[in-house]
Amino acid sequence: MRLIADLHIHSRFSRATSPRMDLPALARWAKIKGIGLLGTGDFTHPQWLKELRDGLVPEGNGLYHHDDVRFMLTTEISAIWSQDGRVRKVHLLVLAPAIEAVERINRDLSLIGNLASDGRPILGISAQRLAEVVWNAEETAELIPAHVWTPWFSLFGSRSGFDSLEECFGPYTKRIFAIETGLSSDPPMNWRLSALDHLTLISNSDAHSPSKLGREATLFDLPDPSYAGVIDAMKTRDPSRFLGTIEFHPQEGKYHYDGHRKCGIVLSPREAIAHDNICPVCGKPLTIGVLHRVEDLADRDDGRAALVRPPFRSLVPLEEIISQALKVGVKTKTVSREYTHLIEEFRDEFRILLDLSQEEMEGRVPSRILRGIMRVRSGDVQISPGYDGVYGQVRIPLDF
Repeated sequence: MRLIADLHIHSRFSRATSPRMDLPALARWAKIKGIGLLGTGDFTHPQWLKELRDGLVPEGNGLYHHDDVRFMLTTEISAIWSQDGRVRKVHLLVLAPAIEAVERINRDLSLIGNLASDGRPILGISAQRLAEVVWNAEETAELIPAHVWTPWFSLFGSRSGFDSLEECFGPYTKRIFAIETGLSSDPPMNWRLSALDHLTLISNSDAHSPSKLGREATLFDLPDPSYAGVIDAMKTRDPSRFLGTIEFHPQEGKYHYDGHRKCGIVLSPREAIAHDNICPVCGKPLTIGVLHRVEDLADRDDGRAALVRPPFRSLVPLEEIISQALKVGVKTKTVSREYTHLIEEFRDEFRILLDLSQEEMEGRVPSRILRGIMRVRSGDVQISPGYDGVYGQVRIPLDF
């Protein structure tokens, strides 16, 4: 049985997050999207943890449920420290098997920083020290570097990251078994680094509002899901249990290309290098994007043939497809009404985007929307790349 998991999200207690990010809304939108396992996000925040403790029902297997949706206890921590003469800023996803384990982790982390200040706390602690604290508190907890290519706050980020896993985690490197690729990269980009071959590539939404759940996700086949089962499937990449990922088109991510938002400058890596990575308008350094950073560290032109790789699918959210098909804004009532109708008709978004045949949808889905769904499935999209915090623009060719 396919299980779609989105393990990296945020609660309403994180900065710049929708006030609707509470348990009832998360469960409701998980059903709308077709997500079977959702991360709680933000378990380090005292108030959110209280709501999780009150609202989640333990299944006895390291997972919990609320309103028939499974949850795993997760949080993201922003670690900031100085190493080798540079300030390092790395975001890390932490997974835990029980609220009691979370309470121990939080107790020890609270000695380092203020966990109540933000759902994603900022701690003046190295990745190595964070690993020590978490694993001393709970041996079966896991750390996964989050959105590893984002320029400002990630393992390989151009502004504050490292060139290798070993530089960041030192003696704990062997315990890191997965990385989160982030919205601005996809598996083939990561496959270009042989140093990442032993790591499992996972994807999550990093959602700050309910409708963004599942914009990226990880797929499993686990007839009897459990915390240990999810972790083992990721560690082993057993193809019968780890089925791959659902991806954003990386060009749509807001850090794919290089650029300077204030000046409206967006450049490919080659173009940026031709300008010495300096904005041609204002003369300040460009924000070096994900593709450029991958090019810097890659030791292959194409890693597709190097190993047997888990599959992935690149999608465009259904609301965006409807918006373009009907030629109206994505936030309009027209899109909301049609989206609700399709969910009521077909149960959930992933079933529409991934599973239903064209024949099953013909006559029940407006023709332009159906054409858009099929174009997205075939990869027939045109994208203006994102840069320096600006999302890329996807165009689905529907008129020819």
